[in-house]
Amino acid sequence: MIFPKKAIIVAALVAALPSLAQTRQTREEYVDRYKHIAVAHMERYGIPASITMAQGILESDCGNSWLSRASNNHFGIKCKRNWKGETVYYDDDEKGECFRSYPSVEASYRDHAEFLDGQPRYDSLFAYAPTDYKHWARGLKAAGYATAPDYAERLIRIIEESKLFLLDRENGLALYASGTGHKADEWFAAESSVERAAFSGTAIDPDDYSVSIGSRKGYNIRSNNGVPYIVARDGERFERIAKDLRISARNLRRFNEVAASVQPVAGETVYLGRKKRRWEGETMLHTVGEGETLWSLAQSYGVRSRSLRRMNRLAGDELRPGATLRIR
Repeated sequence: MIFPKKAIIVAALVAALPSLAQTRQTREEYVDRYKHIAVAHMERYGIPASITMAQGILESDCGNSWLSRASNNHFGIKCKRNWKGETVYYDDDEKGECFRSYPSVEASYRDHAEFLDGQPRYDSLFAYAPTDYKHWARGLKAAGYATAPDYAERLIRIIEESKLFLLDRENGLALYASGTGHKADEWFAAESSVERAAFSGTAIDPDDYSVSIGSRKGYNIRSNNGVPYIVARDGERFERIAKDLRISARNLRRFNEVAASVQPVAGETVYLGRKKRRWEGETMLHTVGEGETLWSLAQSYGVRSRSLRRMNRLAGDELRPGATLRIR
């Protein structure tokens, strides 16, 4: 029997339908598939794994949205002028908007971390601990990541419904897998108000800009350059601080740019969040004093050593007394 060509095409399409069908991914499946990437990025960049997962869930509809399936874009990041990669067009706030397209979901997660890390408008978020998901959620909304008025509330609800805050803790993957753990941390959100210090004058002593923002477990928590910190006591250990303030010791060492074997010295500044890329005071320059190092200046100003090195085009960490360094 000879079939018309049109009938053959229709039959072929019908036969192909099962293979084209998209099985909807559940939230649990989505988290299980990508949570290890979120945790790895938290350890490298300081972005809470819970925030990364909640944004992925919300922006990609657990990987089921057209945009995520067509372009592997799981965070709704638009092209922007500096994007050199592949693109796809999608109706969002306006018709036919340009979105980034990635070769893999992993690439989308990496670009999300680098996007937050590299955009100055998100710098203030890194003052918050990786366990402080509420401030991160509200900060993302305030910085303009999304236009939805309830964006922060949606993220927080997803995090708490799925206990994603467990991923932010030490051994978070194991905690999440077991489904056990303590209630989400409330202390930082309840007791702190990390705000940019009010700067005036031309003095360059960073202590002049330190402001008290609360207390916890006997620690007086202060803020320098918008970054929360405490002053180490005699015999202090990162592990003890981490336990009392519910921040992993590994993150504390990363925030303070010290090796795994190092412990704080009495009177030393211990930052509880990621330091800034530049000094936010009015003074732009610092004259290096005797015995000062790049690390000590970074701690004094609440600025990352890498940023100071880059701003001043330094090859190493040694500084010459009397030299002038840019701090912003």
